[in-house]
Amino acid sequence: MPNSVFRLLFFMSALALVSFPGCQRVEQSTDNPHMEGFNLKDSDARAIEIADQVMAALGGRKNWDDTRYITWNFFGRRRHVWDKWSGNLRMESKDGVVLMNLNTGRGRAWEDGQEIAHPDSLAERLKFAKSAWINDGYWLLMPYKLKDTGVTLKYMGETTLENYGPSDILQLTFTEVGDTPQNKYWVYVNRESKLVVYWSYFSDAGDSEPRISTPWGGWRRHGNIMLSGDRGPNRQLSEIGVFSELAGSVFTSPAPVALGGE
Repeated sequence: MPNSVFRLLFFMSALALVSFPGCQRVEQSTDNPHMEGFNLKDSDARAIEIADQVMAALGGRKNWDDTRYITWNFFGRRRHVWDKWSGNLRMESKDGVVLMNLNTGRGRAWEDGQEIAHPDSLAERLKFAKSAWINDGYWLLMPYKLKDTGVTLKYMGETTLENYGPSDILQLTFTEVGDTPQNKYWVYVNRESKLVVYWSYFSDAGDSEPRISTPWGGWRRHGNIMLSGDRGPNRQLSEIGVFSELAGSVFTSPAPVALGGE
């Protein structure tokens, strides 16, 4: 699953759209600039145009950049509270609590109420927490990461999915990012709403058949952005919330926390 610190604060000036025989230089959006390291050269202009439309439908790049705290529960297995600006993460599961900074990799962890003190055990728990955040965050936030570091974006045509309407298909492949850069995704964007309505996950970019395909349903506004939690039977993202302020103890104390309303 691809990785990023999710801090979309990289800005570039617009690139002019220049045509050459047999190739096209892609125009860079000033409203939704790509992350540094996005494969602009090999990505399709049509795919990038659709990615920008998706970001606008989600609430726009500025509202995404201005969103600070996001929380969600991944399939009932783990609850994340993430400070997008600082990289601080709180992860709660049946195995305990992890409080860490994703940027530095440093943090603390507790199991059965006892702090994990052994350096190797702590390092293992922190590594797992970051990998879980990468995976679980992508299931929630993928549409915001279509122009992320290491991504190549291709337009695969259009189709009509039963129950989801006419859709454009985007293909995402990755280079040297995340825990599993060999993955591939097909992302289906409804032509009217410009929201993602379905995706297919391929374990390897060379695979012809997906390993997992699920809907993206239940879109609703949280704060100033749109988020979706319905991934089909037995795959529900719950407790989704966006906050502009949270108590500092959320990221410093293993004691149970109530986040309150958005």
